[in-house]
Amino acid sequence: MVMNDETYEEKASFNLRPLKVFVAAGLGVILLVILTTFLIAFTPLREYIPGYADLKTQRRVFNLVLRTDSMEKALAARDLYIANIRNVIDGTAGMDTSGISSNGIVKYDTIHKLRKSQEDSLLRQEIESQDQYSLAVSDNGSLVNSIKSFLFFPPLKGTVTNRFDPVTRHYGTDIVSKPDEVIKATLDGTVLLANFTSETGWVIGIQHSNNLFSWYKHNSALLKKVGDFVKAGEVIAVIGNSGELSSGPHLHFELWFNGTAVDPQKYVSF
Repeated sequence: MVMNDETYEEKASFNLRPLKVFVAAGLGVILLVILTTFLIAFTPLREYIPGYADLKTQRRVFNLVLRTDSMEKALAARDLYIANIRNVIDGTAGMDTSGISSNGIVKYDTIHKLRKSQEDSLLRQEIESQDQYSLAVSDNGSLVNSIKSFLFFPPLKGTVTNRFDPVTRHYGTDIVSKPDEVIKATLDGTVLLANFTSETGWVIGIQHSNNLFSWYKHNSALLKKVGDFVKAGEVIAVIGNSGELSSGPHLHFELWFNGTAVDPQKYVSF
């Protein structure tokens, strides 16, 4: 009951029954729960409640984890690439380390346990019988015959403008062709050099098997990098006019065998 303090007149009266009080308290609690749920689910205030993280922060963390994983894979691939290049330069590519222990000591005591098979004996006899035709030759006639056993792919089809002449120190053949014509590898091999020099411009050099090495000079662009393995006929560069020694778009192609320059026109049809 509500009364006036001066006249003690009754202004209003409330009949508080237990059931009404319980219903009113229950509705208040329900409204409070709904309001709290709404604030947590649909307003930025949930960020200040322990246990609730920002969705944007979770997305950033997820993206950072993906980038970190990608960087780890890229670094592993780069390390493997550098290790392969070092193996190629050191001449240890594909070396069998099954007989080497973890501390680098060779286990010679396991050699006597190996047995020769019949196929191995036949292969040894065949190889030993071919020693007289080995590529490790000293006279020029045998050197020429050994190179002719290879099937060379023409790096460029065009017109020969300058031939091989060791007297004038021109150790290659100059071929002129259409502009933007592609240059191709003459044999299977590994790219050991791909850079720019002031005299010969963009140059790419490929190491082939049996001590064969090929040079491709004065290119306008290189399409392979050091360490790449290329197949015969695979595109490696674009014809160009780079370098101080070039007077027009052409390819200067050199072929070296056992450290000696040979005439490419004797073995390649341009």
